[in-house]
Parts: sequence; C-alpha cells; structure tokens
Amino acid sequence: MKKNFSLTSTKHKPDRQVELVKHEINKYVARERRKARPEGVDYWDFDCKCGATAETATTLHLEEISNRIDAVVAGKSDSVYIEIMAKPGVRKKKSLE
Repeated sequence: MKKNFSLTSTKHKPDRQVELVKHEINKYVARERRKARPEGVDYWDFDCKCGATAETATTLHLEEISNRIDAVVAGKSDSVYIEIMAKPGVRKKKSLE
C-alpha cells in the first residue's frame, strides 16, 4: 500500500479522521497477514514508511506507525503519506550457548 491520506474532512472532525486512517491501515495489515504464505515462510513482515509527504517519509517499524501519524498531525499537516509493503519473513533459531 502506498497512499496519501487526507487528515481533513467535511464530514468528520479531525480526531475522528485520524482514527479512520489508522483503522484503514490496521485492516490492510490484517488482510495481508491472512494471505497464504509461500513454502518455507514463517510470517509476513512489513517494510513501512510514514511522513507528511512521500519525500519526507522515513523508514520505521510497523508498530510505530500510529505514533508517527500522531506526530504528523501535531505538525499541522493536511495529509499523511503511508507506505506498507509485505515481505516474507523466516524466523531464526536461537543458539543455546
């Protein structure tokens, strides 16, 4: 998903619009995690970027997106750019030493 979300709306208050954006992101991630994994893949991992624009977006972990959206809102931006790309992940075995 590469999308620029508007943080202003004529129908919703600003706080509600932010919650709608976060909800859509969570739905996308849940939908991607439900997809069938290829052979030898343990889980779906995600490459994420978030910022006020595509040029200012920085790489971050999936769990940090909500906080970054709040930071963009605090910066008085009218929109937020989100990029989330699913990739296969394989768990590494821990050594017992």
